[in-house]
Amino acid sequence: MQFTFINEESTSQPLKSFLLKQGISHRLYSQLKHWPDNFMVNGQLTTAAAVINFHDQVQITLPAEADDPQVATSFAPLKIIYEDNNWLVIDKPAYLSSVPGPSNRTDTVVNRVKGHWEKQHEQNMVPHIITRLDRDTQGLMLIAKHRLANIWANQQIAQHQIQKLYYALVSGNLTADHGIIDQPIGRPENSIAHQVLSNGQAARTEYWVLERLEQTTLVKVKLHTGRTHQIRVHFKYLGHPLVGDHLYGGPLDLGFEHQALQAYYLQFWDQFQQTTRSFELKQCLIE
Repeated sequence: MQFTFINEESTSQPLKSFLLKQGISHRLYSQLKHWPDNFMVNGQLTTAAAVINFHDQVQITLPAEADDPQVATSFAPLKIIYEDNNWLVIDKPAYLSSVPGPSNRTDTVVNRVKGHWEKQHEQNMVPHIITRLDRDTQGLMLIAKHRLANIWANQQIAQHQIQKLYYALVSGNLTADHGIIDQPIGRPENSIAHQVLSNGQAARTEYWVLERLEQTTLVKVKLHTGRTHQIRVHFKYLGHPLVGDHLYGGPLDLGFEHQALQAYYLQFWDQFQQTTRSFELKQCLIE
């Protein structure tokens, strides 16, 4: 794949400095130096030692990411919300893991995406999962289709620029209409479950009450950080675990066999097309 960047700065600069400013990571730059014919300036092949002047056009070429034969291919269906040359957005069902692991190496989101791309005869065959969801959480997931999309998306993750909103059905009645749970999260040794710990990683969850039901409360949730099980842990900490959440003590007799959690909204900046992309599932998890 080829990508072109134009130097809009009036001063000259080394090729490396210019590409790093475009969001090319140090690691990718190092790889580009060792791949043949990867740097072109104004249509002419050049080396990594080139100097970039005002309005020069710099083109890089990324070799295709070949299929990893150790990662199984699954042709089970995917619910695709959006796809172009750089991004794939899907609606993941509950009970489907995001990535292969010891309990399932053959039918996860990664395996199904490989099958989908194989049928489309894609050149890049390595799915880069950007917004991972727990196995039992349903909703929108963003997947990058090549190295550069993965780098740019993860830079947005690091800067908290990808917006994710969730619906959650929690047990009991939350009294506050709006709240922020700002408590560190960690995992005790020899435990699968995470919990609020004083020496854990900073974690911040914001919520708004949408509807109070007889035994539960429907909330909209925004993550300001992305810790493992963050929503589940924080509502457990409040004394209102998610309905159906086996791991964190949620009630199992209120209509859900898995945690009642849905990633219903996703927004990110598409640097390739210089536009904001947003996606929303119209059906709430309790409808």
